[in-house]
Amino acid sequence: MDDMKRTLAGLIETAMETAYPGAEGLPTEDEIAGYLEVPPEKEMGDYAFPCFKLSRALHKAPPQIAQALAQAVNAPHVCEAKTLGGYLNFYFKRDNFAAQTVEKVLAAEGRYGASDMGAGKTVCLDYSSINIAKRFHIGHLSTTMIGHSLKRIYDFLGYRTVGINHLGDWGTQFGKLISAYKRWGDKTEVEQGGVEALTKLYVRFHEEADREEKEQGTHTLEDEGRAYFKAIEDGDAEALSLFNWFKDVTLRDCARVYDLLGVTFDSYAGESFYNDKMGRVLDELKAKNLLTVSDGASIVDLSDADMPPCLILKKDGATLYATRDIAAALYRADTYHFDKCLYVVAYQQDLHFRQWFKVVEKMGYPWAKDLVHVAFGMISYEGQTLSTRKGYVVYLEDLLNRAQEKALQIIEEKSPNLENKADVARQVGIGAVIYADLQNNRIKDIDFWWDRALNFDGETGPYVQYTHARCCSVLRKATEQAGEPAQPDYAALSDDYAQELLRLLSRFPEAVLDAADKYEPSIVTRAVTEIAKAYNKFYYENRILDDDPAVREARLRLTRSAKDVIRTGLYLIGMEAPERM
Repeated sequence: MDDMKRTLAGLIETAMETAYPGAEGLPTEDEIAGYLEVPPEKEMGDYAFPCFKLSRALHKAPPQIAQALAQAVNAPHVCEAKTLGGYLNFYFKRDNFAAQTVEKVLAAEGRYGASDMGAGKTVCLDYSSINIAKRFHIGHLSTTMIGHSLKRIYDFLGYRTVGINHLGDWGTQFGKLISAYKRWGDKTEVEQGGVEALTKLYVRFHEEADREEKEQGTHTLEDEGRAYFKAIEDGDAEALSLFNWFKDVTLRDCARVYDLLGVTFDSYAGESFYNDKMGRVLDELKAKNLLTVSDGASIVDLSDADMPPCLILKKDGATLYATRDIAAALYRADTYHFDKCLYVVAYQQDLHFRQWFKVVEKMGYPWAKDLVHVAFGMISYEGQTLSTRKGYVVYLEDLLNRAQEKALQIIEEKSPNLENKADVARQVGIGAVIYADLQNNRIKDIDFWWDRALNFDGETGPYVQYTHARCCSVLRKATEQAGEPAQPDYAALSDDYAQELLRLLSRFPEAVLDAADKYEPSIVTRAVTEIAKAYNKFYYENRILDDDPAVREARLRLTRSAKDVIRTGLYLIGMEAPERM
């Protein structure tokens, strides 16, 4: 909650006690703060209190309540209270509002909006979840960046966070890959070619297996692949050695992408990690009479929850994704004692998560309510739907490298004398990709276009970054022209442009809280974008380096505040903030 909102809530509580002494059933200060609304039009004030919230307790009409409270509010130095129908509208005293907001932002020293509300609480985040022996493609961008941003947001709010990359590192495909490698592979080629070399081997395996079936009617290769996977399961030294090598090769490739994105994890415990933890799941389900045999498979009936049954074991006794997810959840609950466990996975998996969440609930674990599927939409590339099966794939490393190249071209044209152009191009190019992914509500499908992503003039990553660089430039010029220090005249921030920027800055902490509550990084993205837009309007309408030292100091402090909050917002969504562009 921002300070002005808290102040207003206190004023309203006092006004209620003054106007209606002894009244019962009135809201608390925290409840009042929750009722406060931002009016749809600026002319209607900074905040509005809906007095119909008090009608039942006071047995009076909302307009009558609003009039009584307006007369009882006594804070002329803070705000003016006016009635509008059943609403009590508040107009901040502009110089006081400016002073309070700016001083609060600057005192935070780059951490405005941070809190310790999460102290003693743990949030586990399962995101990215790449597949071994497959290249990192653009389809993994959303899960990676939404998860990474949420991790930073929860860290910012004082939570202990555990970032988990639940690797897709189990299944018969790894036996097939061993077969392909032993037949046609070369160690040097794989070491040099990385995941791409492994993928070629895997593709060749399937081509040869299909040819064998068509020409000979046999399945020697498929049988061999299954046999090698069985060897992995049985702990065969050679098979395990190759399997672990494939994982290492994949993670080396993926590390380059994660380094470019600035993404880190606390755990890489993937599917294979839970092999020895399946028994507990099966034993508990049997002991609690939840497991039913249907057509030879073991299921948990979910008809009471209006869902299809959750498949736990196949006919051949093999476990499934649900089994492993339940085992992983039990392990995480025991190991991390989480208050929330988030799964950042595409919305197509919604039924899967609802099913096994319900199974955990049926097992009697109270923390089942703390399991959250953070769903997101699909991504397309310049109007084309991506499909691995159809062979239309955009690899993320290629996209990020191209983004840097395109950004460098733009910088060469716009700022040919800029120092460290390559580094700035990296920050801008990769930032453009991240922003394009996180600018809209996560559940919406995304269509990535280069001309939109790298536009310096629209609501884009480069635009917000450029605004930060502009703030830095103004502050550098002020340092170069430094005169005698002066006390700020906050009345100089009473114009509409400064006030709009101040309003947005004051509400930034709420945006961070809202993003955490709704698992929605785009709320921070939109907040920081609006701040950037408001600063640019303020910049064009005001002479910041004014001849009057007091005016100059006030406007510089507002500039410094905008810079700090933009930088913080960019950090929370996983972007860097260049100081020169």
